[in-house]
Amino acid sequence: MTRASDYGITVLRVTLGVIFVLHGYLGFFVFTPAGMTAFNASKGIPFPAITAWFVIFGHFLGGASLVFGLLTRLGALVQVVIMGGAVFFVHLAQGFFMHGIIVDAAAGKAIAGGYEYSLSLLMGSIAILISGSGPLGLDYWRR
Repeated sequence: MTRASDYGITVLRVTLGVIFVLHGYLGFFVFTPAGMTAFNASKGIPFPAITAWFVIFGHFLGGASLVFGLLTRLGALVQVVIMGGAVFFVHLAQGFFMHGIIVDAAAGKAIAGGYEYSLSLLMGSIAILISGSGPLGLDYWRR
């Protein structure tokens, strides 16, 4: 790796880590485990309660591992599984481009549909899975 790519993988790793930690927060404190379980069941995701907890803890802990570059490949692998599920189970049928989907017109509620964002997070996670933490992560110093 060149010096520039060393920093590039760090920027990607830390950015994705922060995004995933915040998704874990969102799942636990905003959507709640019960709400995520109901959503998973509505989408036909296998074992909806187990999957909800896997997503919440996977995003929290896997995201934190990416932020610090500690057990980076394991953290990235967890994100690959979660984001692969998000693409295929949730967003694929919505088309590629992000767009608003009205959920409740009377209440003015809409969600973002389309799989381009989830696919981007999936591909970034795969890049980190392949590359590892880079020299600015804690994994580098554990060798």
